[in-house]
Amino acid sequence: MSSSASQAGAPPAIDGRRQRGQDNRARIVSAMMAIIRDGQISPSAEQVAARADVGLRTVFRHFQDMDSLYREMSAVIEVELRAIIEPPLKGATWPERVLELVGRRAAAFETIAPYRRSADAFRHRSKFLGRDADRLSTELRTKLERALPPEVTGDPLKLEALDLLMSFEAWSRLRREQGLSPQQAREVLEAALRRLMD
Repeated sequence: MSSSASQAGAPPAIDGRRQRGQDNRARIVSAMMAIIRDGQISPSAEQVAARADVGLRTVFRHFQDMDSLYREMSAVIEVELRAIIEPPLKGATWPERVLELVGRRAAAFETIAPYRRSADAFRHRSKFLGRDADRLSTELRTKLERALPPEVTGDPLKLEALDLLMSFEAWSRLRREQGLSPQQAREVLEAALRRLMD
């Protein structure tokens, strides 16, 4: 084979290696998420490698440590989360908008719940996860405030109560500690919010 033929064939080989690397990276993230969805709060790198069907060295070739793998997983989840909560609200009145937010957050929180519990378990070892959770809480509060009229945002007690009832922590308490189904949890929150908004 001529050198020119070899050179002509080089880019596809490089692209092939790059594609395999991207595929392996995606498989590692997908494996991590699947393990967490299955109930393992703090999976090890060995478990992730086995689930992804790659070597342990491959995991750490793509991710410097477990924190960087959590960071990548968080980015994937954020895309799903934003697709649920970002669209403009349609309610004509602020109580209608609040109840619309509850429905969206119920879907979003149910989606992220296993990952959030895993992140919380790992949070004491990760500056990133702490900042990520704080950023989400801040963004959700900002979206709530934008849905409210000035007389409500200017009422600290009502605003804080609304923010609490619509938080991930409230949703998690209803679902886990109180054992309610997603539908029951949503109904409880809607009933509490209606009383608060009267």
